[in-house]
Amino acid sequence: MQSIGPRSSAAQCTQANRVITSAPGLPVISKHSPRQALQSQTRAPSCPLRPVVLMQAQGSAAATQAAQPSQPAHNGAPTVPATKRRIATVTRKTKETQVELTLDLDGTGICIAETPVGFLNHMLDQISSHGLFDLTVKATGDTWIDDHHTTEDIALAFGSALSQALGDRKGINRFGEFTAPLDEALTHVVLDLSGRSHLSCNLVIPAQRIGTFDTELVEHFFQSFSNTSGTTLHIRQLAGQNSHHIVECTFKAFARALRRATEYDDRRAGTIASSKGVLTQQ
Repeated sequence: MQSIGPRSSAAQCTQANRVITSAPGLPVISKHSPRQALQSQTRAPSCPLRPVVLMQAQGSAAATQAAQPSQPAHNGAPTVPATKRRIATVTRKTKETQVELTLDLDGTGICIAETPVGFLNHMLDQISSHGLFDLTVKATGDTWIDDHHTTEDIALAFGSALSQALGDRKGINRFGEFTAPLDEALTHVVLDLSGRSHLSCNLVIPAQRIGTFDTELVEHFFQSFSNTSGTTLHIRQLAGQNSHHIVECTFKAFARALRRATEYDDRRAGTIASSKGVLTQQ
């Protein structure tokens, strides 16, 4: 833009002032009446330089802002790096079962569970919905014997998928806890994605079966998950009488705690949440 000095012609001053007053966001301050203010905008007796400099500064800031990549607003929630979506697929085949499981840690809570264990399908849906994980599980197994092998191998595949999706576990919160109620039942879950497998569980489930599902398999599911995921997991039942309620609020609390542990900590800036500098055993 051509600089305007005190000796500029009236035509140049008028043109410059028209540019200045048309710039968005520049208020016109005047002590005159509206008509006098309008006339003063078309006259430039002194043609001050300050508004021109201000417009140049605004243009420079706008250009700088446009040059920077926009960042999505997340209302204080941890930001997921756009360059790395955490997804893993695990296939497990034995003489007893065949399991294919895909886990997306940065999903929206979509669950597709196609297994012969109906109650477990219901619990997998709780993990997906409350953890905001996209989870697809397709499994077959020797359920004519019982649900043990199928439940166990799904949990093993789930733990393996989690470990693979997390990778080196850089930037995550690592720890998570949640207490979930379901009517009279209340369960508290604390977990640590430390790379070390441990389960401590004090669930007391009154019924031996929920539908056809053996309730002993609840603890076995979490033990199998812990073994392959490298998770330290503590489950405490604080209240509960109805077996279905106890188990379901346990899975909900587990999902919420796992969500917190796997989310990114913005302040950590991609570093590992360990004084040792590693969260895996490999």
